[in-house]
Amino acid sequence: MSAPSTPLRLGIAGLGTVGIGVVKIIQAHADLLAARAGRPVQITAICARDRQRNRDADLSGYDWVDRATDLATREDVDVVVELIGGDEGIAKDTMELALDNGKDVVTANKALLAIHGQALAERAEAAGRVIRFEAAVAGGIPVIKTMTESLAGNRIRRVMGVMNGTCNYILTRMQSAGLPYETVFEEARQLGYLEADPTLDVGGIDASHKLAILSSIAFGTRVAFDGVEIEGIERVSIDDINRAADMGYRIKLLGVAQMTARGLEQRMSPCLVPADSPLGQLEGGTNMVVIEGDAVGQIVLRGAGAGEGPTASAVLSDIIEIARGVRMPVFGQPAAGLASPQPARTAVPAAYYLRLTLADKPGALAKVATVLGDGGISIDRMRQYGHESGEAPVLIVTHKTTPEAIEHAMEVLPRTGVITGEPVELRIEEV
Repeated sequence: MSAPSTPLRLGIAGLGTVGIGVVKIIQAHADLLAARAGRPVQITAICARDRQRNRDADLSGYDWVDRATDLATREDVDVVVELIGGDEGIAKDTMELALDNGKDVVTANKALLAIHGQALAERAEAAGRVIRFEAAVAGGIPVIKTMTESLAGNRIRRVMGVMNGTCNYILTRMQSAGLPYETVFEEARQLGYLEADPTLDVGGIDASHKLAILSSIAFGTRVAFDGVEIEGIERVSIDDINRAADMGYRIKLLGVAQMTARGLEQRMSPCLVPADSPLGQLEGGTNMVVIEGDAVGQIVLRGAGAGEGPTASAVLSDIIEIARGVRMPVFGQPAAGLASPQPARTAVPAAYYLRLTLADKPGALAKVATVLGDGGISIDRMRQYGHESGEAPVLIVTHKTTPEAIEHAMEVLPRTGVITGEPVELRIEEV
């Protein structure tokens, strides 16, 4: 093992927002980092697609390489910091080559870990290397460290949270400004909040990558992204936002994971949460993760889910841990011992929000009540809004029922002949 005074030498692959944030922190806090790590932390080599781009940082003291994979074979690099992104191609090649060449890896790449996490973890542990990825989930929130270290004495019961700041921005902006989804979506695009492929954000895929990683750590299973039930926010309307608020709720893109007797439930979908709950009060691009353990109870972690400073802060936390000599399995337990989880569709009963538009004719509401009653679904609250062009918008909040019963009712209701348009159902999550 290197002497404590020996510098930890970094090769940074990717100089986008996060990569430059890492460079700036190391340049601004070199003495502080050395004191906390017990040894200097230095950048020796960097790689980015465009050398000429103005990045608002002095990069003249570092060696440029043409390919990120070149960092993995350099003798003057101890840790490869992979900030390229993507679940295939150069990011994956660079990480694999780094591990094979005796380098540790720090990454912010949630897609790569969600898709190839098990294979990468086995590769790293077989080579005696570590992969650290605090920045891959919830930006600056230290949720990975919390789960792998601080809560190591707990059996985790449930993990849930808002893990995509763009979706939370869109939903809270819709409510605060009274704007429709399409308008706020375009606003988010103009502000640069959306991924190049917007469905990664609004379709729930980005947040589901993060949920799959947290599930693995929480329940000691292999990462199972393909077992996540995913629904994005595209069908949430301003009417849903306003009418949920009337009933004391807020709509969030919420990820929930829990282990049941039937298997591992993982879902990412728009849900209603009480407006006065921590999740209900979450505004803008902020993230929140709620963890429930058998010993600790419920804890709430809240903070910036993206951005140069917060995400770079998470990257530096991993770098400092490696500099200190901290070594642990990638997902908190040896990868070879992680079980393949049995995926299970969500069956936990919950109350539901239903938005229906009824034809304005006698007996319409009675037919709806009959369908719900025949399915064993009882109504807790109901509101009917003003008639519009022969239609009557109706909002129903049910008592707790099963997802299966709700799905069946949603199939039957359009066949009654009294429903116009597509009915909307949203789960009400207890938090």
